[in-house]
Amino acid sequence: MSEEGNVSCPDCWSHGPNQTSLAVSRTSAGVTTALASVLIFTIIVDILGNALVILSVCRNKKLRNAGNIFVVSLSVADLVVAVYPYPLVLMAIFHSGWTMGDVHCQVSGFIMGLSVIGSIFNITAIAINRYCYICHSLKYDRLYSLKNTCFYLLLTWVLTVIAIVPNFFVGSLQYDPRVFSCTFAQTVSSYYTIIVVVVHFIVPLLVVSFCYLRIWVLVIQVKHRVKPDSKQKLKPSDLRNFLTMFVVFVLFAVCWAPLNFIGLAVAINPLIIAPKIPEWLFITSYFMAYFNSCLNAVIYGLLNQNFRKEYKRILLELCTPRMLFVDNSKCGTEGIKSKPSPAITNNNQAEVDL
Repeated sequence: MSEEGNVSCPDCWSHGPNQTSLAVSRTSAGVTTALASVLIFTIIVDILGNALVILSVCRNKKLRNAGNIFVVSLSVADLVVAVYPYPLVLMAIFHSGWTMGDVHCQVSGFIMGLSVIGSIFNITAIAINRYCYICHSLKYDRLYSLKNTCFYLLLTWVLTVIAIVPNFFVGSLQYDPRVFSCTFAQTVSSYYTIIVVVVHFIVPLLVVSFCYLRIWVLVIQVKHRVKPDSKQKLKPSDLRNFLTMFVVFVLFAVCWAPLNFIGLAVAINPLIIAPKIPEWLFITSYFMAYFNSCLNAVIYGLLNQNFRKEYKRILLELCTPRMLFVDNSKCGTEGIKSKPSPAITNNNQAEVDL
């Protein structure tokens, strides 16, 4: 989806995985060192951070709920690229070219796309979950029963696979020497590239923006008592949880927007726009996008007290490995709770305990 922005020079698109180009020879040692450093840092923080998120939810019953199922799914999407595609990109940087063959090129490009599209689709699913939790509290328990939540999760990943498979038919997964990655070559089909950016990035962002805008409106109404007869209440804990996921969304949009809009602009008019895109801008936008995969777990730790406490427990208990998988749900850590069935007031309105 969003990696489909490699479009700044028309003659750099169809390089095979074992080929080099002038783009590689022009890359200075300082630039390659910087790119390698960013990628190494991203891999380390990605693996450690997302492992902490997954382990936190798995070992604490109070964190195992509908909302956090999608948080874990997002962590898996972020984690998978640090395990396979990123190390191959790192090897390509060290060898100044792709040396792993065409099979690894195609597979790594596929997994990279799977992770990126999976991330934005999971972020969309989280936003819809938060919207239903806060704005439609009376229906939340029914909408997000265990069975329904598992179906939504499966649907999210099925749509992700469906979204990435057409790349094999279009032949768009190719090695780009500027970013040392096997990724989406957008000039293979301008129409396809436009569809990809719109469907895989712009539309999900519009859905997420709508959900969070509606939540913000409700928060403002409750805070300022716009509806005096409303019995709806917002607890600080759930408001903080919403803000955490909102920041995750904003950072994703900031990290991936430059690459997507560069790709969209070039796809609309390749001959005019492509030569005007500075290579440094393209490379920077690409590695900004890569860097996003390590941010989510850090955001949970910084903004969400519940995850932060669980992180601390896990890190402390690493000194006693046998305690690592002991359930700590009685320790007071609470996650993004599934909403209890809201009580019906005399005015037939739900009291939302956030």
